[in-house]
Amino acid sequence: MTYIAKKCGICFRPPSIVLIYKDDSEDKTRQRIMPVRNFSRFSDCSLAAEQLKNNPRHKAYLEGVSLRQLQKLYSLLKGHLGGESLTESLEKFQQEETIDPEEDMNKLDDKELAKRKSIMDELFEKNRKKKDDPDFIYDIEVEFPQDEQLESCGWDVESDEEI
Repeated sequence: MTYIAKKCGICFRPPSIVLIYKDDSEDKTRQRIMPVRNFSRFSDCSLAAEQLKNNPRHKAYLEGVSLRQLQKLYSLLKGHLGGESLTESLEKFQQEETIDPEEDMNKLDDKELAKRKSIMDELFEKNRKKKDDPDFIYDIEVEFPQDEQLESCGWDVESDEEI
């Protein structure tokens, strides 16, 4: 049996993940409610999302749902359990998912660095031009305007003198 996920959402009372999917064998659209148990405002969202996605009862249904989307749903539930409104939880998640170009990534721990790298990889894949895209151009040549006089670098001058 193959299931195609159409929509995935969250219900706060009772806490559960709701999946609307299409069953290819019967050509019907169905709804599956997966209760969220043993989850509190102190729980780890990524761990809970992985456990749900790897659960044998739900694994076949959640193949079409990304782990990032499940993490977002758990983050919204965590915010709700912490007393935040839906808008506040969404803003907080959006702030966590954006990358500040001025941030020093050398000072991050391994877990945060891996999270930032996965966000960058996802953004790269989203913006990447593939050969099948209609606006794909094989060899692009761009000339950049030079409004200002180029300054020579000190290391470049020194290396020329040594040679």
